[in-house]
Amino acid sequence: MRIRSIGTTLAFCVVGAAVAIAANPQIGTWKLNESKSQLPGVARNNLVVYTEAGDNVKVAIDGVASDGKTYHSEWVGKLDGKDYPVTGDSQTDARSYKVVNATTLAFETKKAGKVLLSGTIVVSADGKSRTVASSGTNAKGEKVTQTAVYDKQ
Repeated sequence: MRIRSIGTTLAFCVVGAAVAIAANPQIGTWKLNESKSQLPGVARNNLVVYTEAGDNVKVAIDGVASDGKTYHSEWVGKLDGKDYPVTGDSQTDARSYKVVNATTLAFETKKAGKVLLSGTIVVSADGKSRTVASSGTNAKGEKVTQTAVYDKQ
């Protein structure tokens, strides 16, 4: 009886975690809508893809750095507010995401433990667009504020 109870509890936990990731409105491919965005002198993440990676989320970004060079970076981790390593981005080495509510994530990007950029990612009520609002310091040490709008593909 006790083994069945433990098994049932474990099954609900696994299903609950899977539903939480699957129900995440961030999951999918997002393309930058430059006409609706305000990105003064900072890198442009032209395409952002969120996918499930087991019980983690993988974020792959293709963009153009402020120096005009293209890049591809990847992050794999949990949406728990803890730092996980970033690959392919010379400007940052860690990123964290944290669920704020059903449609909003908070994030930070870091280099050597120092926060460079922080902000929120909000998916619209219809799930067709999302807005990334952030502020911090660019590669030149200048304060920046940016708003990027993405359309779901």
